[in-house]
Amino acid sequence: MFRSIEELVQQAADFPSVAELMIATEIENQGYSRERIIETMERNLIVMKQSIQEGTQGVTSVTGITGGDAARLNTYLEAGNFLSGETILQAVRNAVAVNEVNAKMGLICATPTAGSAGVVPGVLMAAIDKLHLTHEQQLDFLFTAGAFGLVIANNSSISGAEGGCQAEVGSASAMASAALVCAAGGTADQAAQAIAITLKNMMGLICDPVAGLVEVPCVKRNALGSSQAFISADMALADIRSVIPPDEVVAAMYQVGRQMPQIFKETAEGGLAVTPTAKRLSKEILEQQTNE
Repeated sequence: MFRSIEELVQQAADFPSVAELMIATEIENQGYSRERIIETMERNLIVMKQSIQEGTQGVTSVTGITGGDAARLNTYLEAGNFLSGETILQAVRNAVAVNEVNAKMGLICATPTAGSAGVVPGVLMAAIDKLHLTHEQQLDFLFTAGAFGLVIANNSSISGAEGGCQAEVGSASAMASAALVCAAGGTADQAAQAIAITLKNMMGLICDPVAGLVEVPCVKRNALGSSQAFISADMALADIRSVIPPDEVVAAMYQVGRQMPQIFKETAEGGLAVTPTAKRLSKEILEQQTNE
């Protein structure tokens, strides 16, 4: 069992991949068979793909304040006149799709939370075409993301209520970047560098949901988190290293989360949640719920 990113990297050397290390860890911790663990991850993968497909077709949230952006991005992509790279924009579209499905109370896979559920599947589905990933490699991607996410969860936080959005979208983006590095043929150490690069950039990100709902700004933060994952992965694959070691970055994120004012931890009492427009929307949503 690895308890730090350093231990994860060291132990991965004794396995064919980080994914295989994670599977072995799950067998040890959960007592499940390898077959059961893989079957569970396969179900997760199916849900991820279905949520992206549903969201891309166009959905609207229960409140009506978000929805349709994944479909708009898809149309924009098909037109071909985009500024950023196609693969990154596909990941952004996918991430938005998942979170829009979540906002309409549809079925998604929390990776690691519902509020950050779009990043990992969004990046993975974009990487499938780019890297020509087989079904087994897609599962490996998820196991790799889970391995690094396990360390972050155990040493910092993946909860917005505890550590702000840095703990949710930040962690999800870091997990996706590490998995992307490995999927592209990078080493476990390079994946660890991608974790550090991502978390450093997202450190201090607050959680300020309008009306306390996982819609604004959550959907778009997942989109930008997906793009961050690709940039961090490319930097790590170019052998760019974090001056601050990955485990120290995770520890710093934990401290920032502890020191972050409570109004920035999913309470809807600060940030975007208290803007004039947010207050108006909150009132309208409350009135709508009361009338129902």
